[in-house]
Amino acid sequence: MSVAYLRRAMAEPEPPPVASHGVWARTRERLFSGPFNIALTVVSAIVIAAVAIPLLRFLVIDAVWDGASRVDCLTETVGRPVGACWPFIGAKFTQLVYGFYPWGQHWRVDLTFVLGAVLLVPLLIPRVPWKLANAILFFGVYPIVAFYLLVGGRFGLDHVETRSWGGLLVTLVVAGTGIVVSLPLGILLALGRRSQMPIVHSLSVVFIEFWRGVPLITILFFSSYMLPLFLPGTWTLDALLRVLIGTALFASAYMAEVVRAGLQAIPRGQIEAGQAIGLGYWRIMGLIVMPQALRLVIPGIVNTFIGLFKDTTLVLIVAIFDFLGQMRAAFADPNWATPNTLFTGFAFAGIVYFLFCFGMSRYSLFVERWLKRGR
Repeated sequence: MSVAYLRRAMAEPEPPPVASHGVWARTRERLFSGPFNIALTVVSAIVIAAVAIPLLRFLVIDAVWDGASRVDCLTETVGRPVGACWPFIGAKFTQLVYGFYPWGQHWRVDLTFVLGAVLLVPLLIPRVPWKLANAILFFGVYPIVAFYLLVGGRFGLDHVETRSWGGLLVTLVVAGTGIVVSLPLGILLALGRRSQMPIVHSLSVVFIEFWRGVPLITILFFSSYMLPLFLPGTWTLDALLRVLIGTALFASAYMAEVVRAGLQAIPRGQIEAGQAIGLGYWRIMGLIVMPQALRLVIPGIVNTFIGLFKDTTLVLIVAIFDFLGQMRAAFADPNWATPNTLFTGFAFAGIVYFLFCFGMSRYSLFVERWLKRGR
């Protein structure tokens, strides 16, 4: 008589081989899996050490952290090799953030920064509710409040000319305005370039090709020094406003091509499906096509934003002192003239720009994972 055995529960999975899991196994698989990989790992380690060790010594180990003048950052005074002179950054920090903004009015800049952060952070977190109201406050109300806070002249606030602005304030204003304006304008230009209406299509193509074909430095120079020559004698445009307009239009031309790439990746059947259920052009674009297209080009959009943030340093050529411009102006102070002051200032500027750009990059990766585009 044969006896049958029926398993009523799944067998427990066997543990993986010892050599295929654990820190050492993963390290060996990724870094030492073959002769070429081993050689590449060794060369990479040598290059990283050759760059990282001197940089660490300059920024941290040999750096001077306390001092009141250039004397405290000299080798003769310290008695050892001197690296970064961080007291210089501490002494010039207010200038780097506020520029020449009146000393007693710095609270207005601080309040503008705080209000922007309070409205922006919930907008960037997907699960926070009331997105529409938050967006209306940030994109509609906040710019008006920030304008009156920074410029003044109303509600008992002293008037502050934009030529007194500078430092990180100007960098964030120029970059923020360019980012906020360039995306919706770039979307409209991308739609216009794909339009079947000849006039709209031609105007969009001419606009995009013109602004993409001219360097930003030329646009800034033209908008600041030559544009007033073409305006009536009674018309005046603020210098910072001219820079904001030129930067936003320049970035929107590049953004238009990024968005157009996403639009071309959407199958024609998506549009035909929307037409089949009776949707009009704008509802098809807003509800069906554009959400899919923007998801596809998130890396390109963020890449344009990062490039725009770094390009704000070019406003120095039109006598607007952004963060890097204020840093260069601080080098002229003879009280902090040391052999390492220049390297300290540019190292600090590089760290600041890296933190902003790296933050945008990491947030874009978070959005991509949240939208599950890679799966």
